[in-house]
Amino acid sequence: MSIKLYGAALSPFVRKTRVALALKGVEYEAVHIDPSNTPEGYEKISPMKRIPALEVDGQYLADSAAICTWLEKTHPEPALYPQDAMEHGRVIWFERFIDYDLAMRCTFAVFRNRIVMRLMGKECDEDKVQHALTTTIPPLFEYLNSELDGKDYLVGDSMTIADIALASQLVNFRHGGESIDADKYPHLAAHTQRMHALEPFAKTIEKEAGFVQKVLGGQ
Repeated sequence: MSIKLYGAALSPFVRKTRVALALKGVEYEAVHIDPSNTPEGYEKISPMKRIPALEVDGQYLADSAAICTWLEKTHPEPALYPQDAMEHGRVIWFERFIDYDLAMRCTFAVFRNRIVMRLMGKECDEDKVQHALTTTIPPLFEYLNSELDGKDYLVGDSMTIADIALASQLVNFRHGGESIDADKYPHLAAHTQRMHALEPFAKTIEKEAGFVQKVLGGQ
């Protein structure tokens, strides 16, 4: 089986997929795609020209959720989705909530303005960042913190794709110069610390942080 993963290092959706692949011990070829300047013909791989996309023996899948679903079916161990129907549904809900609602605030409001815009030679809109930090992010963190009260994972007794998705978005939050306030959100902060200490996350965070610092250090 020949597998190619198309994406960029700082994308939380690509990172989520890479961590899932690593945890399942699946080897693949990484193909760099700049989402702001995709190569000609990339729409044949990813119809909306987004990342990540996966190529498996000449067949294609776009979107991290679709890719991780395929991965679970083809490489079921270790399981990242519960067998119980209700728990499985809750994992799907959390993944959707994190990839859309949380991503819009932590990644697209904070990380994009503070990091991506600077990488593109543009100004950071700090007003948008502060609005997210003070207005739109706190209710989401409060919800996640309450869901993690007394638990190590969002759903069930083992790590799922929901935990990986959450930790991946919060890597971008971290790259954007922010951290989880452990006084306000102790359960979310503890979950983030545990997840980021896992080898696939720890290695990625170190490498990405070095890249960000190298590129932006002189700015």
